[in-house]
Amino acid sequence: MSKSATDIRTRTRRSGTVEAPPRRPAGRVTLRHSLHAEWIKIRTMRSTLYVVLGTLVLGAGLAALNGSSAGDEYASMPAADKLTFDPLALSLKGYMLAQVTIALLGGLVITAEHGSRTIVSTLTAVPHRSRVLAAKAAVFAVIAFLAGLLTTFTGFLAGQAALKGAGVPHLALSDPGVWRAILGGALFLALAGLLGLALGTLIRSTTATVTTLFAALLIMPAFGPALPGRLSDWTAKYWPPSAGGQITTGYRDPALLDPWPGLGVMAGCVAVLLTIAFVTFRKRDA
Repeated sequence: MSKSATDIRTRTRRSGTVEAPPRRPAGRVTLRHSLHAEWIKIRTMRSTLYVVLGTLVLGAGLAALNGSSAGDEYASMPAADKLTFDPLALSLKGYMLAQVTIALLGGLVITAEHGSRTIVSTLTAVPHRSRVLAAKAAVFAVIAFLAGLLTTFTGFLAGQAALKGAGVPHLALSDPGVWRAILGGALFLALAGLLGLALGTLIRSTTATVTTLFAALLIMPAFGPALPGRLSDWTAKYWPPSAGGQITTGYRDPALLDPWPGLGVMAGCVAVLLTIAFVTFRKRDA
């Protein structure tokens, strides 16, 4: 028997009370603990399941609609337009809505905590703020990538089946560029989710974050062509969501960036915003 155990028994006999053995000091919170906590929080958010399922349905449904309506359009196309017909991009157009839903979920990951003030409890449990935000970004990036992969994969299958049924050119999974578009599209959607997380960290308001994301992801690309001269060309080519979306295309437009450089522009924009978000999150009060 150890000396410490003998001393405890001796003191117990003398005093007539039971003395508990000394406790080990609690271990510090590590990144693994933070990752596990963020996984639980994101997984148990009601919006997570709704957004993921809604994104899948929208992606597959839009691909099927585009494919089924392409039959009549393709038959009436001039020969020059048929040369630029892109069945790959047609079936993956659902990414345009998917980027918004996943980005909104990314914003909610942080703004929901600010709105309910549970961010105070989070930072009390884990005072290392960079670790908290890094855990949120890592866990959500994995979730967003997997949701994006399911969206692009099911969208491709639904779209190509509809194109085949309409009797127009279609692709198989083994065709060149298909897996690049499917996997690259999933990466793009993960980046869109991190963009939402970064903006949510900086803005902290759910309403303002939603408004900013709609403007950046939908309004600016839609109204970019109406801008004057070179500004219109620059927006179409270098605006991060527009440039990153080229990863889902098969036809190479010489006026636009190639798929991987375009995705690189999107990744660079997200990296800059995340860096600013980390610095701000560390210095600003909860």
